Amino acid sequence: MNPIWLIRMSRLARHPPPLWKVKLVLGVIVLCLVLFGIEQIWGWPDWLSVNGKAKLR
Repeated sequence: MNPIWLIRMSRLARHPPPLWKVKLVLGVIVLCLVLFGIEQIWGWPDWLSVNGKAKLR
């Protein structure tokens, strides 16, 4: 482990972030998990795919 990380962890322990920042990060993580769950249950729609199925003429 790089010593810089130990300094960052000690600084974070001495001066924790405000509660709104913690809530924001947790909210983003929950939103990502919800989107992942929806994608696992129903799948990804074809119209959102960049490389969709090629149309044959």
